[in-house]
Amino acid sequence: LELEDCRISIGPGYPGTKARCGTMLRPENPADTDSSEIEIRVAGVPALNLAPAADPFVPIAGGPGQGSVELYLSISGVLEGVRRNRDILLVDQRGTGESSRMDCPIDDDALLFETEFAMDDVLQYTEECLESLPHDPRYFTTSVAVTDLEAIREALGYTQLNLYGVSYGSRVAQHFARQYPGSTRTVTIDGVVPPEISLGPEIATESQKSVDKILARCMEDADCSAAFPAIDETFARVVEALRETPVDALVPHPNTGRLEEVPFGAGQFAGAVRLLVYSPNTIALLPLFIHEAGQGNYTPLASQFMLTTLAMRDALSVGMHNAVMCTEDVPFLDETLIDYDAIESSYMGTFQLEMLRGMCEIWPAGPIDDGFKTPIESELPFLLLSGDADPITPPRYAEMAAAGLGNATHLVGKHQGHGQIMVGCMGRIVADFVETG
Repeated sequence: LELEDCRISIGPGYPGTKARCGTMLRPENPADTDSSEIEIRVAGVPALNLAPAADPFVPIAGGPGQGSVELYLSISGVLEGVRRNRDILLVDQRGTGESSRMDCPIDDDALLFETEFAMDDVLQYTEECLESLPHDPRYFTTSVAVTDLEAIREALGYTQLNLYGVSYGSRVAQHFARQYPGSTRTVTIDGVVPPEISLGPEIATESQKSVDKILARCMEDADCSAAFPAIDETFARVVEALRETPVDALVPHPNTGRLEEVPFGAGQFAGAVRLLVYSPNTIALLPLFIHEAGQGNYTPLASQFMLTTLAMRDALSVGMHNAVMCTEDVPFLDETLIDYDAIESSYMGTFQLEMLRGMCEIWPAGPIDDGFKTPIESELPFLLLSGDADPITPPRYAEMAAAGLGNATHLVGKHQGHGQIMVGCMGRIVADFVETG
């Protein structure tokens, strides 16, 4: 695999970073010797040390569907300690970024302005998405992707890898360590998804728990409760009102700045709130936005929904996302463990779970390794990171993942959300962990 000088960037208008880039051709179906080939994008950001260690640091993005080059560029500032003695190896996972991206066209109007999607709309879009894909969607799962990473390690001559996986990327990191323990030196997993957990049923209930904690903190704080009195009651009242009657909000479009009158109902509200509770910076805005909505001003929440939805559309590869969810999550849902009453009573409701189920009735499942859904047992050094206000991967998930790990440390950030690498001194902690092993 030949790498050449290049610059990597999140996109037009963003500053670039010097790197060494290349493309590896990999079989679409590694189990088929006659399989067609796909392109895997590889980029290496050189270490600051002229004589770096032979084991690079490898960020693995979440989503599922985000590219690792984009992830690295968004967090690169806190990884300079790691880069002092190690290269940063970036591999856009197959189907994401610039690695044979498996994307589907999404109409802005349909994405943003429909008050509620009917299930027929979801099924029709899923069929259209499948028809538009450039490759067979079955071969874009985690079990296939880890074979790409191992092939790239071998081709570049690295002895071992230091893995960092965030959110869904934590699943990839754990599975790589399971399949290739000799190729793995350290593993940092942030916002941990244990192998045995199937994402979907608890998204709504965990997010509701996070919202409840945030609103409770506001009511316990003298200044917050004075500015936004009875904020929990306001939240419940806004949810009920939007479920009964969507409103029209006048909102500047994030890309054009033009004012647009858009319907804003319970679905858009859920989309805005769910992503607001991921990070302390946006958590701080939630009481204000809810208070304004209670006063009849829905523009702040509607603006947030438009901003985050368009950003996610650009960042996530829908085809790869669906390939993972419909192979590794939805087929393993246990009906006896799903609390439908709690989901129904949450601000998100049951629509997302129903949508995933409907989508995966059409989407073909791909290969999955034996033992993929069983807890990993390992003596490798693992650092697990959680936030106690995480709305999708709570600390108990990391505790489940750590049960079979003989050399693991779990750190929990107080009042922190989803993903800890950017919080406080965490970058230095990760750098120390990777340096010492």
